[in-house]
Amino acid sequence: MPHTPHSVLQKYFGYSTFRPMQEDIITSILEKKDTLVLMPTGGGKSLCFQIPAILKPGVCIVVSPLISLMKDQVDSLQANGVEANYLNSTQTPDEQDVIEAKAIKGTLDLLYVSPEKLVSQGFLHFLDRVQINMFAIDEAHCISSWGHDFRPEYTQLGRIREQFPDIPCIALTATADKMTRQDIIMQLGLVQPKICISSFDRPNISLSVLPGRGKLATIKEFVASHSEQSGIIYCLSRKSTEKVALSLRNSGYNAESYHAGMSAKQRETTQQRFIFGGIDIICATVAFGMGIDKPDVRWVIHHNLPKNIEAYYQEIGRAGRDGLPSKAVLFYSFADVMLLRDIIESSGQKDVQMTKLERMQHYADAVTCRRKILLTYFNESLAANCNNCDVCKNPPHVFDGTIITQKALSAIARLKESVGSQILIDVLRGSSRHEIISRGYHTIKTYGAGKDITPPYWEQYILQMLNTGLIHIAYDRGRTLSLTSLGRDVLLGKTQVSLVDAAHVAERTKTHRSRSARNTIISPQASQLFDELRKLRKDIAQEENKPAYIVFHDATLKELAETQPTSAEQMMRVGGIGQKKFEQYGALFLGKILEYLEKKEVVSV
Repeated sequence: MPHTPHSVLQKYFGYSTFRPMQEDIITSILEKKDTLVLMPTGGGKSLCFQIPAILKPGVCIVVSPLISLMKDQVDSLQANGVEANYLNSTQTPDEQDVIEAKAIKGTLDLLYVSPEKLVSQGFLHFLDRVQINMFAIDEAHCISSWGHDFRPEYTQLGRIREQFPDIPCIALTATADKMTRQDIIMQLGLVQPKICISSFDRPNISLSVLPGRGKLATIKEFVASHSEQSGIIYCLSRKSTEKVALSLRNSGYNAESYHAGMSAKQRETTQQRFIFGGIDIICATVAFGMGIDKPDVRWVIHHNLPKNIEAYYQEIGRAGRDGLPSKAVLFYSFADVMLLRDIIESSGQKDVQMTKLERMQHYADAVTCRRKILLTYFNESLAANCNNCDVCKNPPHVFDGTIITQKALSAIARLKESVGSQILIDVLRGSSRHEIISRGYHTIKTYGAGKDITPPYWEQYILQMLNTGLIHIAYDRGRTLSLTSLGRDVLLGKTQVSLVDAAHVAERTKTHRSRSARNTIISPQASQLFDELRKLRKDIAQEENKPAYIVFHDATLKELAETQPTSAEQMMRVGGIGQKKFEQYGALFLGKILEYLEKKEVVSV
């Protein structure tokens, strides 16, 4: 039995070094301190409680919000030789009795349960008979109504501190602002917790934002250039998920929708098919993803603007969890802003949610490095530009947009702040459609004053005016546009305005299409062996009825293809190959590498 965190890391997980902060967090837990961990998706949060659970006598009780997430983590742990299991509604009473007996006997290292299960009277009574070494609360932001994914059942978790005051607790989340962090600490009753905040930077994910017009065609072109790669498309509505999925299927792509309108069984089947590789693309509402521990998702597309940066950050974090190059693409339109503001107007905590949406809009409208904006939101700084976002790769052209802005502001004022964006654009362009003429809008001085600017460009400029505080949407007056005090100053010539050239924004789509090549995750000279190893992995996974990444991650196959080990000793140095994995699969993959090298030698001779 290994006795140090490093030996456990090597034996069970196949890695020789820890990622940043992991060792500090593990030490805190081993010293029986309450700990709050903020670490990005794919940063290695789970190891922070799994390793102490293996080292310490007793059982670690892990709270996980979804059955699929429990199953994924337990399957991965068991494949690595760790004694782990879960209790949930998919099991028979007899199966649960066997697992509970193991927990009482002390032969389990980790036991995963739902929050509802943990706080049930019967289960709390059962825990009195178990030697518990710690509680681990995964997705801890769900406990806070300030968080972006509040779940009422999490608010009962404070009861475990009342019943087990001396047992340490580790709370983990991929994203939580200051208010959410304080709420987590208070509701869980954490005592002087060590707070560990890892870097939120995910440099392997490229970031880009595109205008919303014609997005379905752009998505199809993107998917065509990323064939056989796993991806997620997030949509705001069920209808959109079904429409996008159907359109992709009709174009020959393996895509399915996922939303709350489906039965639990349908959602579970769809998710499992995605995890096992039976589906390449999921078109989903934001309900999808928390239970996904799939490391080889290569891209995430947002069909609409998310309502805040926390949600956006967590969703793009589902790409590239294995550290290999991945992409995040966001489509952004004025219609999204109108819809989201409408939703927020009728929700609780309106002021807070509106401020968060504005920060999300600032990110989408960025004229500086997008990664810097993301990291700044989480109180982290980046010294240099990332050179892996569309703004860094293709900086925008900014010009003096005072006259254009004044034309729009003047029209809004002359129309007595009584119209929305679409009618405003029609008036500025001199439209002669019936609604414009019948209402007398053609008689105002600025009618036709912007006919030289196309409707898509006007949409971009009005969006920029909204985001720079020149106009706002009056929801109590049917979503009409009105001037702010700053907008009146611009109209009166007291202030000048800079705009991003709408032609540049449109050019982004063309540039994105031309550059939308596959994520290059392997060097050309190693690509053939990488493909052969992936095929071998797929065959093994199908035979054993498990997801391919449970056998080996893409990152492990990449390292095998590039280093080409020819002995057991060399192979055990590859990241992700622990003792149990080598015993199970080492000979097969080593044989495939040797066979490849022999063929290569024959060809070269």
